[in-house]
Amino acid sequence: MNFFEILKKLIDERNITQKQLAKDLSMPPSTLGGYVQGTSEPDFDTLKLFATYFQTSTDYLLGHHSTSANSFKEDDLIRIFR
Repeated sequence: MNFFEILKKLIDERNITQKQLAKDLSMPPSTLGGYVQGTSEPDFDTLKLFATYFQTSTDYLLGHHSTSANSFKEDDLIRIFR
């Protein structure tokens, strides 16, 4: 999965709007829109901000599954379980 697909999924799971997320992160809605549409990607600091907000790892946000998991789907299930 790409970053923008993971971000969309997390937004849906939280049942929040993009406008609310942008407000919560003190980010212009247009900037968040670029991330959600996949036309731009966040810098490292913004990526850490997303990870903190969604209580997940930056690896997860980047679609990189851990060495202990066999797939991204397994990583996703572990994240949900925790």
